[in-house]
Amino acid sequence: MDDITPRLINCFQTVFPDLPGSEIPACDRASVQNWDSVAAITLVNVIEEEFGIEVDFEILPELDSFSRVREYLRKETHP
Repeated sequence: MDDITPRLINCFQTVFPDLPGSEIPACDRASVQNWDSVAAITLVNVIEEEFGIEVDFEILPELDSFSRVREYLRKETHP
């Protein structure tokens, strides 16, 4: 497992505490009831703090699943 995945799971657990950790890697916006626009912004803020990056809010609609967020982070943290 890479170093991004467990850290990202923790970010998701912070924003979605009712979501079981085992389900997080497969989750997306459609499968998480509470993943609305406020939760999306909160998640990005938690990710920015955890990974020390700034996320361009224009790409927020593209970050609609755990896997897409993880891929984005791989590109941003390992250029």
